[in-house]
Amino acid sequence: MKNEKLLTKLTDFRNFLYLTWKHLNLPEPTKVQYDIADYIANGESRIIVSAFRGVGKSWITASYVLWRIFLNPNINILVVSASKNRADDFSTFCLRLLSEIPILQHLYPRDEQRQSKISFDVNTASASQQPTVKSLGITSQITGSRADLVVADDIETSGNTQTQFMRDKLSEAIKEFEAVIKPDTSRIVYLGTPQTEQSIYNKLQERGYKIRYWTARYPSEKQIKSYGSNLAPIINNTWDINLIGKPTDPTRFDEKDLLEREASYGRLGFNMQYQLDTTLSDLNKFPLKLSDLVVMNCNPENAPEKVIWASSPELQHNDLPNVGLQGDAYFRPMSIQGSWLPYTGCVMAIDPSGKGRDETAYCVTKFANGNIYLLDIGGFNAGYSEHTLSKLVDIAKKHKVNKILIEQNFGQGMFEALLKPYLIKQYPCTTEMVHQQSNKHRRILDTLEPIISQHRLIVDKYVVKKDYEETNMLYPQETALRYQLFYQISRLQKEVHSLAQDDRIDCLQVACNHWVKHLSRDQELAMKMRKEELFNAEMEKYFGDPVDNSWIKI
Repeated sequence: MKNEKLLTKLTDFRNFLYLTWKHLNLPEPTKVQYDIADYIANGESRIIVSAFRGVGKSWITASYVLWRIFLNPNINILVVSASKNRADDFSTFCLRLLSEIPILQHLYPRDEQRQSKISFDVNTASASQQPTVKSLGITSQITGSRADLVVADDIETSGNTQTQFMRDKLSEAIKEFEAVIKPDTSRIVYLGTPQTEQSIYNKLQERGYKIRYWTARYPSEKQIKSYGSNLAPIINNTWDINLIGKPTDPTRFDEKDLLEREASYGRLGFNMQYQLDTTLSDLNKFPLKLSDLVVMNCNPENAPEKVIWASSPELQHNDLPNVGLQGDAYFRPMSIQGSWLPYTGCVMAIDPSGKGRDETAYCVTKFANGNIYLLDIGGFNAGYSEHTLSKLVDIAKKHKVNKILIEQNFGQGMFEALLKPYLIKQYPCTTEMVHQQSNKHRRILDTLEPIISQHRLIVDKYVVKKDYEETNMLYPQETALRYQLFYQISRLQKEVHSLAQDDRIDCLQVACNHWVKHLSRDQELAMKMRKEELFNAEMEKYFGDPVDNSWIKI
């Protein structure tokens, strides 16, 4: 009787998933994981499960395959993964669970049956030319297989969708699924995360596939409209304007974890792989936004403890030359909190001119309480002239620079050697050569995108004006724009040669990269600690040593 009740409960895949998770010593599946499992088991015959990265799709898939075998040992299942290694890992994992989970052990293949990394049979299955489970990479020979169920597990990756040719090749490969599937009750289930705005999951919808989205955060109102009825009911039915941006599955990824992942992936990557919003890809062809900067009048000596960013229309700078894309703008801070304290450091980055039309670019940044302040930017087109070298030292002296970072390019340290006599004479200062890796634009984006998208880069209003006016004085009108820092910020892409000129943004990357290790500072905690220090100082001033409690009368 007990076994009968158990078997009845196990007809619901969610219960089977619970037992699988328990066997693997995993926490109980989250509500989102249960919801994904329910849709996989009970959705239409042609479905796409589009869920955020890290939700456990592959493990749920393995459990689903075993559940289908548990219910019907004579089923034929084809599992297709992005690569052969991934497919091999899948089969190995399934065989391991068959041997370990008590309710599945009777299904483990006999010695004379197939039990390889690619395919295996189960003990009670009838003799068949097709194995119970067959796992293949998407580039493998799919033709010739026959299946009641095809599971396409993360077949779209960043590696096989980089070019249109790759995407066309992948699109042709998945057409084979319809050829190998058996008629009538057969199913095709895709599980994955989109990698491009031209994702195959979008094209499959045109062919009658039903898609359901599980986003990592509650989507914005605009995103709600783009998902339409395809947003998972567990998210759609609980959605509220106050929940926008909050984790949908906090047990899996809390708010702090998602912020760290957004910083790591960048806005474009995060929106694609965690919010599943392919419509944003075109809009984010240029990932860096001027609207994410904080533009304000900066003090040369001190900075506030906390600066609050916002993009409300009333905060927009309408008096600054805006070279950004349509709809982009500069914004002043919504509020400034805490005391004004001295900067903790100041560096000047220099990108010496190379060949052709390059300029010798420089920028000056200071750091305070988790924010980087851009206080100066400029460039010289006179090569390594006496005027250029002397002016660079003057600028370093003006801003009281602690260290000068020099990007190592042409000359193997020649520029540093030429600059040092002027430093010794005018302003003794430490210098450091910085060696950069290849793929300049990707490197720049990897550094700047998380900083700018988190509103950690604060720009002096003077710098925006200077950048625009100086370049228009130095260069012809038809080319001046491309030398401007803020034009370079708004037009930068990961592809090589996406900018004709990149000296100033390259310089900014060098300076910002210097401060990266300091960016984890928690501003709220820092303000709290400072208040405690001030309080303790006042207590000591009026009452003496705070640890001396001898004055207390009992």
